Amino acid sequence: MRALLLPEYKRLEIVDFPAPDPGPGEVLIHVAACGICGSDAHGYDGSSGRRIPPLIMGHEAAGVIVRTGAGVTSFGEGDRVTFDSTVYCGECRFCRRGLMNLCDRREVVGVSTPDFRRHGAFAEYVVVPALILYRLPEQLPFAHAAMLEAASVGLHAAALSKTDSADSALVIGAGMIGILTLQALRAEGFSRVYVADIDESRLRLAARLGATATFHAGGADLASQVREATSGEMADVAVEAVGRDETVRAAVDCVRKGGTVTLVGNIAPEVTLPLQKVVTRQLRLQGSAASCGEYPRAMELFVSGGIQVAPLISAVAPLEEGPRWFERLYAHEPNLMKVVLTPEAPDAN
Repeated sequence: MRALLLPEYKRLEIVDFPAPDPGPGEVLIHVAACGICGSDAHGYDGSSGRRIPPLIMGHEAAGVIVRTGAGVTSFGEGDRVTFDSTVYCGECRFCRRGLMNLCDRREVVGVSTPDFRRHGAFAEYVVVPALILYRLPEQLPFAHAAMLEAASVGLHAAALSKTDSADSALVIGAGMIGILTLQALRAEGFSRVYVADIDESRLRLAARLGATATFHAGGADLASQVREATSGEMADVAVEAVGRDETVRAAVDCVRKGGTVTLVGNIAPEVTLPLQKVVTRQLRLQGSAASCGEYPRAMELFVSGGIQVAPLISAVAPLEEGPRWFERLYAHEPNLMKVVLTPEAPDAN
């Protein structure tokens, strides 16, 4: 099969790779669309430490089942499906409690670490456990379905952030996850959702997709802007979707006393925490890891229009163009948001 392989950092090439075979409890999927995630771009240069070459990356995918392994009865050949990026065991203490994203034996599709290697979906075919599959609505195009993984991350963050007293939220970072989290917070009942970023084009997109107001985080003090917009109240919740020292500090500064800071971004492995502000203002710091069963809700919102993804897709391109698109994304080319690669024709449904 054709595959986009990372043979070494900062180099991608189209190769002829052995097609995988589904084992017991697994399915073989003909990949129709796979999105380039920000984590893939960070894996491209080795900075994340979670894409150790050689590896076929890609975990935001959808396609059609072409073969099932022994014991698979709930899915069959020809089913249009997507899958969770988290491969969980279903048996550990966390899985038994419904916390599959915290599975003791958790692996991730398209990721390679010192502990595991699992080839991903930048290829014609991928094998995944049937346990993590979801059947797609017929009206949902594959290119849109490739966005379900990222949307489920936003929905998970929104669910963790929601309390009876939370009505306003600030999203710091208007990248893919930030924009989807904005829409997820709206869908989950937050009446005011503000967005901060340093990119004006992304702030315009956030405004188009429902932000109550947007703030340029690189200009005047962000906390002052939030204070003015909220009449001095500050935000009930801040969702940090970047993962840097300065943005985590800004999230702490922008919530009210007793507020919640939900941490989604994790570019930097460590940040400096303004501990006295957290303690004396009784803030709740909440980590948000991947997603945990939010795919059906994401599909429902895609179909209803509660979450719009078409404005976020910059290009749908053949798999062969993958190396060029990775280079453009890695170079932070302006106005590029989501690129979806496909072994099929770019207009595949």
